[in-house]
Amino acid sequence: MSLKNISLATFRDFLRYKGLNLIKTEGGHEKWSKTGMSRPVIIQTHIDPVPEFIIRNNLGSIGSSKKEFEEWLNPGKRKKI
Repeated sequence: MSLKNISLATFRDFLRYKGLNLIKTEGGHEKWSKTGMSRPVIIQTHIDPVPEFIIRNNLGSIGSSKKEFEEWLNPGKRKKI
């Protein structure tokens, strides 16, 4: 499965699912974080869908894999938040 055409809303839902909280919005960017992260996740609020390289980089920052994200995207396996 490709990580293209992932909407901003969907990626935000995944961040919440992984326990991240929106820290602040500033200048068209959102900063997300949770305890124990070495650096926050930054996403641009004016680009939708989210570029694939942004998703890949942020998956690494939150300690998640492409496979986990793909499984979460599967409607039959998606967990409610």
